Amino acid sequence: MRRLVEDRARHLGFCGLRITRPDRVPDLPERLAQWLSEGAHGTMAWMEERADQRARPVGLWPGVRSILVLAMSYRPEEDPLAVLARRDRAAIAAYAQRRDYHEVLKGKLKELGGFLSARGDARVKVFCDTAPVMEKALAEAAGLGWQGKHTVLISREAGNWLLLGAIYTSAEFAPDPPGQDHCGSCRACLDICPTDALPAPYRLDARRCISYLTIEHPGPIPAEFRVAMGNRVFGCDDCLAVCPWNKFARQAAETRLAARDDLAAPDLRRLAALDDGGFRRLFAGTPVKRTGRDRFLRNVMIAVGNSGEPGLADAAVERLGDASPLVRGMAVWACGRLLDGAAFAELHRRYGAGEADGHVREEWALASRRA
Repeated sequence: MRRLVEDRARHLGFCGLRITRPDRVPDLPERLAQWLSEGAHGTMAWMEERADQRARPVGLWPGVRSILVLAMSYRPEEDPLAVLARRDRAAIAAYAQRRDYHEVLKGKLKELGGFLSARGDARVKVFCDTAPVMEKALAEAAGLGWQGKHTVLISREAGNWLLLGAIYTSAEFAPDPPGQDHCGSCRACLDICPTDALPAPYRLDARRCISYLTIEHPGPIPAEFRVAMGNRVFGCDDCLAVCPWNKFARQAAETRLAARDDLAAPDLRRLAALDDGGFRRLFAGTPVKRTGRDRFLRNVMIAVGNSGEPGLADAAVERLGDASPLVRGMAVWACGRLLDGAAFAELHRRYGAGEADGHVREEWALASRRA
């Protein structure tokens, strides 16, 4: 049965399949509780709400006997760090430049789960980042790889450009040996992080992570992280891109996960002009759409402010009258970075005097002092 399932998984485009048991990560409840107690999850309250199910697979489904963990490669064709030097362009995380992986992987997991259920007379439940499942910890326990110092799964055969999914089943499979750590003395991922979100090996403080700040964080980006964000408008690939194990990474086998050329390094001016309809059309079917236009434009305004291009100032000025206070506040910050004192003072007189939102008024006051 295992050989049949593995053959089917390869046919579906998965680059790895390993199996573990629900009791093979006994320290997971303690590790998760410690991370949550430190507040390192930021505003991601959903991490706490079902923590017991997240840390204990049998808490999510008492009938689980074996867990199949699967990986699919999404290795980018170009160096994701190259766009960071193009300050008039936006950097979007490699996984988000393509069709939403949740949709693609979930369908394939369901097909594989149905195959196992029909052939093995077993019950199955499939999960792909939409339920309280600790995929990375389970993948390490199953031997797919190990959680590196950046906390992301690394495979000796496929690097760290991996999308993960899990199939919980009532079938009894012999478990694979767990993955072994091969990071050695390497610190590349720790040293490159722009915001020091990795305070120690194997420790992530999401509150400082650009991926968290640009995607999950709902409010204004704290001022201390804005300059470090550079032109990253959705996610961050820095710690992934420098991992030396990526020399073994495989090209994505699933054609529906091919990257879109228009999202590789989109023009900041074009993104800054997006209304809600334009945002939805541009990012339809991608992970970016789930963030919403206002949160995304908040990030774009920060990238505009970091561009060092005075010619982009008008793109920020146009957003000073935006309906979203989130966007207006970051537009103020961008204008303060790109315009001289006299020009900014005139904008303050025109737009700032009648500002109703407290956060935006504070941005005007701070930027005026800097100007």
